[in-house]
Amino acid sequence: QVQLVESGGGLVQAGGSLRLSCAASGGTFFRHAMGWFRQAPGKERTFVAAITWSGSSTAYADSVKGRFTISRDNAKITVYLQMNSLKPEDTAVYYCAARTRGWIPRAPIRGDEYDYWGQGTQVTVSS
Repeated sequence: QVQLVESGGGLVQAGGSLRLSCAASGGTFFRHAMGWFRQAPGKERTFVAAITWSGSSTAYADSVKGRFTISRDNAKITVYLQMNSLKPEDTAVYYCAARTRGWIPRAPIRGDEYDYWGQGTQVTVSS
C-alpha cells in the first residue's frame, strides 16, 4: 500500500513561484513512475507532469511546458513540482499519483495509468 502526501500549495500572485512536494511511503518508491495532475473548480482532473522511476524521462502538459519542472529524490522518497511564472489559470487542486503496476518505457500521462493518489493540495494564483 502506497501513501502519498502533498504539500507546498498556497496563495501566490501571478508571476510568482511555488514548489509542491509529494512524500511517499510504502511500496518501493524508486520503482514507481510518478505524476502530477490538477483539477480546477467545475472541471475534470487533467495531466500536468510525469517522471519515470529513474528520472531519465519526463512529460509535461503543453500548458505548463517551460514553466513547470518535475523532479524526484529517491533517497528522500519525494517527488517535486517546481512551478514558475504562475498564471491565474493554474489555480487548482494539485494531486500526486504513483504507478505501481509495472514498468513502461515512458512517463505515464493518463490518469488511468496510475494506481495511487494523494489527497491534493490547493494552489491559488491571484491576478
